[in-house]
Amino acid sequence: MSNKFLDWTVRLFYELKSKSARDFFMPRFTRAYLIRVGIVTACCLFIFGILLTPVWISGGSMEPTYRRIGFNFVNRLTYWRNKPQRGDIVAIYYEKKVMFLKRVVGLPGETVEFRGGRLFINGQELHEPYVKKSCDWELPPRKVQSGNFYVVGDNRSQPIARHQFGQVSARRIIGAPLW
Repeated sequence: MSNKFLDWTVRLFYELKSKSARDFFMPRFTRAYLIRVGIVTACCLFIFGILLTPVWISGGSMEPTYRRIGFNFVNRLTYWRNKPQRGDIVAIYYEKKVMFLKRVVGLPGETVEFRGGRLFINGQELHEPYVKKSCDWELPPRKVQSGNFYVVGDNRSQPIARHQFGQVSARRIIGAPLW
């Protein structure tokens, strides 16, 4: 061990024994301290409970746009004033503590179908540059009901029966991923 490292370690030890370091690591529970803790707690609850919901991504339905496993935040303010648009990636509340990330492909009143693995909206093929692997999905035309959106994942390389997709109520769309 070098003398410089030893000197630095000894200096750090004595600094930690000082009053300011001790107060930082083991503060006294004064009224001002408790107020600061309360304000920080309230801010965290507001930010991470209402504005930004932390989510753990687990599953490959949105590959390659999102990795099979990852972490993100859902911005819950995204759709408070605006409705989702075609191409938006949305977080959908599915059940207790489970959300899906999907892409909006069909808007209320439109007809959605898959022919030969290609997506058609109102009879017109939709250009989807985000879909990297081809598929052979076949799905007869279906009309998107009022107040609903049609969502599907970007990874369509597996059989259609293994995917969760379709119409979802606008009330279940809670926001959009932050990044």
